[in-house]
Amino acid sequence: MPVQTPSPAHVAEGAIQVHHLITTDHEFDAFRAASLKYSDDWQCFTGFPVISDWSLEEDAAPLFEEGLRALALKAGVHALTGDEHAAEIPIAVPVDEMTHAMLAQAQLLHRIAERHGIQIIHQTDQEHTDYRADSYTAECYRAAWGTPPPRYWLDHEEVERRRDHLAHLYTSIGMGRSGREHSIRFETLAA
Repeated sequence: MPVQTPSPAHVAEGAIQVHHLITTDHEFDAFRAASLKYSDDWQCFTGFPVISDWSLEEDAAPLFEEGLRALALKAGVHALTGDEHAAEIPIAVPVDEMTHAMLAQAQLLHRIAERHGIQIIHQTDQEHTDYRADSYTAECYRAAWGTPPPRYWLDHEEVERRRDHLAHLYTSIGMGRSGREHSIRFETLAA
């Protein structure tokens, strides 16, 4: 039987509480620093690069906040439903990409969540990146924090349009399947 979707106002209330608990935890600064330091490994070709004029240095901190809000919204839905599938609400691709950097700080995030009884929800094969500005996710976000920043919370169709453009650019420099393959033979490069 499908789980009843909780009202955006109730999700927002829970998400604000989760956000507060995480950001006031004594290990939050370490968690934030570790998540942002993960930037050396942020080499996704189809996640962050869909942001116009993308800059790791300028966009990392605001994206961290958006990733935290996305995780808080998912936790808010889970707290009300107890259902992991229902909690996998659609998240915009760049924001989802940031949550991966945050989730890579597994021990810190686990300790913070455990201390406060928070269930962090994310499973790649269950996630939805088909976010739209008129979606349930957007309603929940607006109820909690106002309008989602459109720089990061891009509609699914716009993300796909930008990914298609990027794929053509990548192909022009020899990167196949949007960076998932290439035919460069490093052994033949001069030392």
